[in-house]
Amino acid sequence: MPSLKKLPVGIQAFETIRKNGYLYVDKTEFIFRMADEGMFYFLARPRRFGKSLLVSVLKCLFQGKRELFEGLWIAQRSEWEWKEHPIVSIDFNEIPRSDPKKLEQGISLSLKCTAENYGVSLKTDFIETQFRELLTGLKKQTCTDAVILIDEYDKPIIDHLGKGKEALETACANRDILKSFFGVLKGAEVSPILRFVFITGVSKFSRVSIFSELNNLNDITMSLKYAEMLGYTQAELETCFEGHIARFAETSGQCAEQIKSEMMRHYDGYRFSKKNIRVCNPFSVLRAFAESDFQNYWFETGTPSFLVNLLREKQFHLPELENLEVAEQVFSTYNIDCLKPEALLFQTGYVTIHDMRDGLYVLAYPNEEVKNAFLRYLLFSHTQDISGSESSKFIKLSACLRKEEFNAFFETVTAIFASIPYTLNTKRDESYFHTLFYLMVSASGADVGTEILTSRGRIDLVVEFSDKVFIMEFKCNQNADTALKQILAKGYGDKYKQSGKKLFLIGINFSTEKRNLAEWKVESETDPRCEQ
Repeated sequence: MPSLKKLPVGIQAFETIRKNGYLYVDKTEFIFRMADEGMFYFLARPRRFGKSLLVSVLKCLFQGKRELFEGLWIAQRSEWEWKEHPIVSIDFNEIPRSDPKKLEQGISLSLKCTAENYGVSLKTDFIETQFRELLTGLKKQTCTDAVILIDEYDKPIIDHLGKGKEALETACANRDILKSFFGVLKGAEVSPILRFVFITGVSKFSRVSIFSELNNLNDITMSLKYAEMLGYTQAELETCFEGHIARFAETSGQCAEQIKSEMMRHYDGYRFSKKNIRVCNPFSVLRAFAESDFQNYWFETGTPSFLVNLLREKQFHLPELENLEVAEQVFSTYNIDCLKPEALLFQTGYVTIHDMRDGLYVLAYPNEEVKNAFLRYLLFSHTQDISGSESSKFIKLSACLRKEEFNAFFETVTAIFASIPYTLNTKRDESYFHTLFYLMVSASGADVGTEILTSRGRIDLVVEFSDKVFIMEFKCNQNADTALKQILAKGYGDKYKQSGKKLFLIGINFSTEKRNLAEWKVESETDPRCEQ
């Protein structure tokens, strides 16, 4: 096999990638459009999605380093003016942010370093006046408009969320500092001497909380024009990684088509606008090709404990994550004082736009990596006091259903419920049982749908395999017959009868007194039975 370009796993410096022969998926057509058409931009994307690399590309572009772009779209097909501009680049990953004082000191030090590099003298002590002084000084020193590149702008805020009242106060204080700092860019003295401003991070905080002073930002987070600027499309995956796909196939003993299909199933699915185009998680794709293995690479780089705590605090009904309908306003209401789980889930990458329906956005898990890993994390967070052996029993559930081993399936479910300490949850109603049952089965790897809408109602749970479908209805303190009769009376199975798959109808009753499964019954068109 011919030598392949090296994979830039964990490398975010564009100059390093280009000078050392690493693979770069050409996104310069989008970058040219952005830099050519406007001045002030904001973009939010999940962590490890290529934001820092984008900032690095912009820096090299505005430094006029044409040699780094040879062979790329922007050098071959655009009329870019390769002119060097002074760059003010601030990466908030590298700035202390544990308290407001350290944040201000860190920003001040960054500004002073930039000023020193360009021979500009800063005479003031406050970061707002230092920022203004630096920008006006750069103009005088270089006779050229400056470029502002801000990476991970929200780090000083999100690092303190979900950690108690005192930490929240720190987040709010840091927010106010950032608000005043960014406001300098809108000033009458500064705005005319800027060539380009780009701010990026994970969170899209509302304009009121952060960018009220900078209200001329063009927010391209959900823009149709830039939907695929970060992440890899299927076409990019198949063309840019063709050799790596072949090597993965050879290493694993599979064919190239299988590798592409698995890659899309595990890591594709992210959609960031109304435009129906989806992209793969770039970090996971690179790691998968480097390791020749499909693992939860992106998920393992961050722990969503704050998000899980927020979902529990808001008593969010977790099965809704399979099919969550929200209005467009949700995406622009991310506020420290009133965090909305739907907005946070979307911005952090745990759900994405799945569809558009009647003017609403339908959100769901983007792919297998996120769904399986996140559901297991949610399950363990809900059963954290269970012993190790008991907490791993859920893994059997998918196989039990596939083999139609109903006794083993429900014995396992019952054992898991029985092992949960009573003190862990006091309110054990139908919603609680539904949620935990959903988490168990989904985390086992089964293809689960919940609250499935039909013309006559909503199905509580559907588990689907290539050759069979299980329709489940839950009741609490009633009986399994009642649940089964509801499935039949409302024709929940009708939409699956033409699929050619074997159809099972399952009624399940939970008992709040037993704090467990009380009864279950199964019927099949070809093999009616009753078990309990």
